[in-house]
Amino acid sequence: MNITNPRIWLWRLGVLLFVVFVFSTNAGALHFTFYQLLTMSFDDPLWNIWFNIRLPRILLAIVVGMALACSGAVMQGLFRNPLADSGLLGISSGAALMVTLTILFPTIFPSIIMLYGKMIAAFIGGTVICLLIYIYSLSEQGNMAKLVLLGVAINAIIVAIMGCLTYISDDLQLRQISLWSMGHLGKGSWELVLVAVSLIFPSIIGILKLSQQLNILQLGDEDAHYLGINVQRVKRYLLLLSALLIGTAVAVSGIIAFIGLVVPHMIRLLIGADHRGLILGSALGGACLLLFADTLARTVVAPTEIPVGLFTSLIGGPYFLWLILKHK
Repeated sequence: MNITNPRIWLWRLGVLLFVVFVFSTNAGALHFTFYQLLTMSFDDPLWNIWFNIRLPRILLAIVVGMALACSGAVMQGLFRNPLADSGLLGISSGAALMVTLTILFPTIFPSIIMLYGKMIAAFIGGTVICLLIYIYSLSEQGNMAKLVLLGVAINAIIVAIMGCLTYISDDLQLRQISLWSMGHLGKGSWELVLVAVSLIFPSIIGILKLSQQLNILQLGDEDAHYLGINVQRVKRYLLLLSALLIGTAVAVSGIIAFIGLVVPHMIRLLIGADHRGLILGSALGGACLLLFADTLARTVVAPTEIPVGLFTSLIGGPYFLWLILKHK
């Protein structure tokens, strides 16, 4: 594989995303082609289905895939280990717990900011776990084995708390929590897409601006300090931006596992470890993978839909096992 020409791979990923986008727009329980869409009037029911239901879901899959993959790339860079991932370290679980609270107690946030309520709650939960892991990583000097064990413990505690919350929920809340915990993009709408874009795109741009500093951090904190990098400030900014990406993704789509683990690792094999290309490549790769998985989720057993989080787990689980065996 050629890792000396990252721009070539970025162009290829962009073309691949376009191909998957075209395939996804035409695939579904209701099949129609672009030619049919071009010949339809705007008040045609098929056009309304495509424009108001299918297209927002496709765009939401792209945006969420970008967020999850970029956050994974940042985590792997900060901890300097390819096994780092928001799901494994318990960050997604922290965001999930706060979203569960907003489902059970919708009056937590005033109605004026309820549109962003789940995002705010998930961001708070993800940030708290991020900071705990970051503080612990300083004392353990990046020992990934202990960090993963810490993530397992955090996940176990949060799962137990969510189980208690689920027990006291009513039938409607229980269904919402269950469907959301498996990862689902079926509620995609233009309003949700705009909210997600308004938080995810600025965060990715901020991470791209810090990508060169992230490269220097790979040399170690002491060397980065002597090269003029404010190490703690850069790490703090990257953690907050990652938490915002994870929180937004979890809030709009539920828990979708392994995108942040699989995609950055594969992109690193293709274009190298330079985060200036790795972040952008991970965004494109994450969008491709999640969009393709969601397309399969809504077409394999159409008109029934399978939660997309199950598909990504089927892909990511074996890949994670391979990574563990490779790095044992």
